[in-house]
Amino acid sequence: MGEKNTKKLVGILGKTHLSDFDEYLSDNKESMNEDFDAFAVYIKELFREKQITQQEVFLLADIPERYGYKLLSGEKHTKQRDVILRICYAGGLTLEETQRALKKYQMPELYAKIPRDALLMILFNEHPGSIIDVNEVLKANGMDALRTSGLHE
Repeated sequence: MGEKNTKKLVGILGKTHLSDFDEYLSDNKESMNEDFDAFAVYIKELFREKQITQQEVFLLADIPERYGYKLLSGEKHTKQRDVILRICYAGGLTLEETQRALKKYQMPELYAKIPRDALLMILFNEHPGSIIDVNEVLKANGMDALRTSGLHE
């Protein structure tokens, strides 16, 4: 049946009786964001489609391999959106796929009214090179580079 967008789910909920809630959950399981597993399942499927290994992604993202595997297994969780953006960019995700991955990781999507996010949106659309290239573009525009794992001020 496939994943439904929020607007469609809201429409269905408008016609759903309280006694039918279990049926609603069952019918729309693919569309629910229940936990961080949703991110891991989604991102791993995209990597398979794009024929890139997790190891390659972590190398291209400049993220320690062990840390990356722990993020995707759910063993660790990051609050740094930049780490997820690095993984998405290195995995060759489109802007749309990245927005969805952020949502599934329960992080804010890139927002066109925030200058750094707007530039990142362009970078995801154009994929001009490596993470190093992305960071150079960000810095050249007076913006913070994509952070890696660890503490940053």
